[in-house]
Amino acid sequence: MSEYIPSPREWVAEQVELYEGSGGTDGLTLRDTGLPVIIVTNKGWKTGAIRKTPLMRVVDGNNYILVASQGGAPDHPRWYHNLKAEPNVEIRDEAVVRSMRVREVADSAERQRLWDIAVKAYPPYQEYQDKTDRVIPVFLAEAV
Repeated sequence: MSEYIPSPREWVAEQVELYEGSGGTDGLTLRDTGLPVIIVTNKGWKTGAIRKTPLMRVVDGNNYILVASQGGAPDHPRWYHNLKAEPNVEIRDEAVVRSMRVREVADSAERQRLWDIAVKAYPPYQEYQDKTDRVIPVFLAEAV
């Protein structure tokens, strides 16, 4: 089994610790927004270590939409590369933990449908897209 390496971003590491340490009963919202998050556990593509990232909870039926926005930064977040290299992930949604497989959505109609759901759940996604030149990647996590 691989070693877990917490995020170098202090708030991310603290959120993961609070969320998982409580069994999914505390730390369920993104900072002070009140908006729900999930924890995505994946393997680091360079290190092979276990990585955990809180992401906005955006659902499409039984699936989760993962948006690689990084606040509209010019580069993809590190976890984007992890998911591209190893699509098998674990998602914790409160106390429920599920094994899932992600895929980057390439079909433009499917991507637009999922993007619209994501923006409705978290409107800043559109602001992030408007301020960057890159097309923000959208993944769909589906049960295995």
